[in-house]
Amino acid sequence: MSFHSMWAELLPVGRSSASGGYRRFAWTDADADCRAWFEDQARARGLAHEVDRNGNQWAWLGDPAARDAVVTGSHLDSVPDGGAFDGPLGVVSAFAALDELRGRDARLTRPLAIVNFGDEEGARFGLACVGSRLTAGQLTRAQAHLLTDGEGVTLPRAMEAAGYDPDAIGPDPERLARIGAFVELHVEQGRALDLSGDRVGLASAIWPHGRWRFDFRGEANHAGTTRLADRHDPMLSYAETVLAARREAELAGAVATFGKVAVEPNGVNAVPSLVRGWLDSRAEDQTRLDTVVGGIEKAARSHADAHGIDLDVVRESFTPVVEFDHALRDELARILGTDTDLTVPVLGTGAGHDAGILSGSIPTAMLFVRNPTGVSHSPAESASEDDCVAGVLALADVLEGLACR
Repeated sequence: MSFHSMWAELLPVGRSSASGGYRRFAWTDADADCRAWFEDQARARGLAHEVDRNGNQWAWLGDPAARDAVVTGSHLDSVPDGGAFDGPLGVVSAFAALDELRGRDARLTRPLAIVNFGDEEGARFGLACVGSRLTAGQLTRAQAHLLTDGEGVTLPRAMEAAGYDPDAIGPDPERLARIGAFVELHVEQGRALDLSGDRVGLASAIWPHGRWRFDFRGEANHAGTTRLADRHDPMLSYAETVLAARREAELAGAVATFGKVAVEPNGVNAVPSLVRGWLDSRAEDQTRLDTVVGGIEKAARSHADAHGIDLDVVRESFTPVVEFDHALRDELARILGTDTDLTVPVLGTGAGHDAGILSGSIPTAMLFVRNPTGVSHSPAESASEDDCVAGVLALADVLEGLACR
């Protein structure tokens, strides 16, 4: 099956007719359909399909017990109304690259696997890369069991409803010990390749990044009868903090975004009692990130004090800077520089990935495919057919260079 036919088959799954974006959230019907598609692709190629204790899917060619396996893949879930390429491009390209290798009559000397990591985006339970974090021991079973979605459904309950055992989740060092290298192909989430005119790029590092929850607690009251001077309105402190985030990010050359907010009691004619906002911030290095988040929190506390608001700030997740394995990155650069006519620039990224989570346990690397709009986490996310094919061929060259030596 070609890249194009696989892409067309997966494209409708979990797509919203209203927005044109995707709602493939963990342990939902759309997620189950994506998992069924992955299993079908594995079976069609004679690969051994398995689901690990954390719900990640694997398709094996060769004996995984032989160890030193070369693994590729990504994820199939999405953010709310996300684009088609973020995650799925890496999985579809992995199967297409295997087909390309077989077309070349390449002889593997190492086991090869394709993986679909579960709940990478964290759209449902608020924590990114749950599947890979659990596998790498960066998230404990107890911590995972506390995760709850917006409807009050816990992760264990959602897993059970989908037919999986939540009591089995946890670190999987034996599985990681099988893997000698993991290479994740991903659509670029930015315009570096578009600006340089290159179709494929190689990742150098992932910026340090995290998520912080700001809880502004005020006093609920009547919107029509309460004097402005008598109000303790947390919405004002929240709004001023959003503006402060933009200013601090601009000063530091970083990014900071309040992209999610919850309001109580959430009535048109009521002064809120609680405004809860989630901050996502990322920077090229730790010092800049600390400066940005520290500046935002300082501004938030100042505005809260001015309006008689109580403020709690909770860091919900954090990932330090990830330098991809230098030896593996250099090997990929050598393979692509020798065996293809591609120019492959090396670039950093502000987006988190499963490859970044696994980098502390196994050698990892990433390839990026050009995104002409630079837009991601949106239906406007895109990549041309020619660039997608270039990505498949680059991935096939990399897999051949690593697994057929």
